[in-house]
Amino acid sequence: MAELTHFDAEGRAHMVDVSDKAETARIARAEGWVRMAPATFDILREGRAKKGDVPGVARLAGIMGAKRTADLIPLCHPLSLSKVTVDLERDADLPGLRITAEVRTTGPTGVEMEALTAVSTAALTVYDMLKAADRAMEIGGIRVVLKDGGKSGRYEAE
Repeated sequence: MAELTHFDAEGRAHMVDVSDKAETARIARAEGWVRMAPATFDILREGRAKKGDVPGVARLAGIMGAKRTADLIPLCHPLSLSKVTVDLERDADLPGLRITAEVRTTGPTGVEMEALTAVSTAALTVYDMLKAADRAMEIGGIRVVLKDGGKSGRYEAE
């Protein structure tokens, strides 16, 4: 297992110094889902949510979440993001929404946390917008499926 870098020699948490790392193109993709009752899925599919356009608002929330990651995760570096996309796809088999986020930058550190935050924020927004109809919704499957750039190279989930 790789050495954990967020701890100093005394075992105290610290922000990693990335000043000597090469600036490279970085990309990360994350995914997750929100599972809901079939009746709630029908509300979503038919656009009858009382709070409005659920996928549209969740998409914007995910983008905003990616941009605010360093404010939420204590040891993340604030990054200048080149691109953030958040896609929400209805899945009748779930039933619910599958969420994918992709984040890009050029810099000395990766954007995995930003992609994960985008998916998480979008999923929480879906829950918020539909909770009046279904408090038993489930959020899950949040994981990094692609990371590329930097010294550690490429990672793709199986």
